[in-house]
Amino acid sequence: MSDARFGLRRGRRKLQTNNKDSEQLLRKHRPDYKLLVLMTALLVLGAVTIYSISPGVTALKGLSENFYNYKQLVAISLGFIAFIAASFMNIRFWKRLEIPLIVFAAIVAVSVRAFGAPINGAYRWLDIGGMSFQAAELIKFALIVWLAGFLARARINNTISNSSTLKMVGAVGLIIIVVVAGLQSDLGSAGVMIAIIGFMSFVAGMSMKKLILVSGIVIILLGLAIISSPYRRERVSTFLNPTADCQNEGYQACQALITVGSGGLVGRGLGKSVQAYGYLPEAANDSIFAIIAEKFGFLGTTITIIMFLWLFKRIKMVAEYAPNDYSRLLISGILTWLSVQMIINVGAMIGLLPLKGITLPFVSYGGTSIIFVMMAVGLVFQVSRYTDLAMYEGSTKAPRVHRMKSSGPVVRRIWSRSR
Repeated sequence: MSDARFGLRRGRRKLQTNNKDSEQLLRKHRPDYKLLVLMTALLVLGAVTIYSISPGVTALKGLSENFYNYKQLVAISLGFIAFIAASFMNIRFWKRLEIPLIVFAAIVAVSVRAFGAPINGAYRWLDIGGMSFQAAELIKFALIVWLAGFLARARINNTISNSSTLKMVGAVGLIIIVVVAGLQSDLGSAGVMIAIIGFMSFVAGMSMKKLILVSGIVIILLGLAIISSPYRRERVSTFLNPTADCQNEGYQACQALITVGSGGLVGRGLGKSVQAYGYLPEAANDSIFAIIAEKFGFLGTTITIIMFLWLFKRIKMVAEYAPNDYSRLLISGILTWLSVQMIINVGAMIGLLPLKGITLPFVSYGGTSIIFVMMAVGLVFQVSRYTDLAMYEGSTKAPRVHRMKSSGPVVRRIWSRSR
C-alpha cells in the first residue's frame, strides 16, 4: 500500500483502547470555533440563494412567495438548537444512545415504506403532523453513533480482524442495501451509508483484504440494484450521454449543465436567475449548486468548495487529535458523511456523477437534512473541547497528544500529520 490514502498520510500507531472517556484523557478547553464560523457561512449562503430564487420556485407550485424562506429559517433555527444541544452533551451520552438510536432508525426506515408516499419513485419522506421527515438523515446519524461504539469495542476486545466483526459489518451493509436502496428506492443515500461503513472500518484497522472482499460484494449488489430498476438504468444511461435526450430522461442533467455554464466567471447576480423559473428541476434542493454557479459564477462556486474543504479540514483535525478511539471513529464517520454527500451533489451538477437526489449539506433547502448535519457538527464541536486544537489556534503543526500505550490492535494512522 502507498503512504498516502484519501489525501492523508497512512501508517499505523498504537492508541488508547481502554474505555476511559475523553475527559479523563485531556482537560476540557476552548473548542474549535472555526467549525461554527464555516458552518454558519454555508448556512447563510444557502439561505441567501434560496431567498433569491424563492419567487420563481414558489410561483410554479402556487405557494406563498416566502414559503421556502420561512421553512428554511425555521429549519436553521431548529438546527442551531440541535447544534447547541449536541455541543454540550457528554460523550458518554452518545454511547448510551447507540441501541435506542439504531432501533428507532430501523422503525422509521420501515415506516417510510409502509406509510410514506412515493416522490419521484422513492419512499424517502414520512409525514408527521403536517411535517415531512426524511428517514435517511436519521439513519446516517444513528449508523455513525452505533458503528463507532461497535468498532471501538471490537478494538478493545482485540476482535477487529475477526470474522465475527466482519460478518456484523457486512450484515449491516446488506440491510442498508435492502432497506434503503431496495424498499425506499434511495440508492444515493445507501451509497453514502456504505461509504461511511467502509471508511470507519478502515480507520478502525480492519484487514484490507477483508474490506476489499466486502466491497466487491457490495459493488455487485449495487450493480444488481441498478440493473433491476428501469429508472436507475435510465439514470446511468443519461449520465453516460446526458445530451442524448435533453427533452425527457436527460432533462435535469442538461439543464444543470446549462445553469452552471450560464454563470460565467462572476455570475448573473442575485436577482437575475433564469433557470429557477421553471427550467431547472429541484432548484432549491438537489440542484442548488447549479443555481449558485448561475448567480455567483466560477468564482462563487470556487469559494463555496473552498469553504467545504476548509470545514472538512477542521473536522479532520478534530479526528486526528481526538482523545480516544470512540471519538475518532465518530468524527471520521461524520467527515465521511458530509464529504461524500458534497462530492456526489457537486459531481452530479457538473456531469461527473449520475444524478442521485442528494442534497448539498447546509446549503440545500430541507428541514431534516439541515437539522441532522448541524447536530453532527455540534458533536464534532463537543469533541474538539478535548483535543489540543484550541491550544494552537488551528495550527496544523500542533504536536500530537501523548497517549498511554496499549497492547491492543493498532489503528491506521489515517489521521496523523506528515512529519
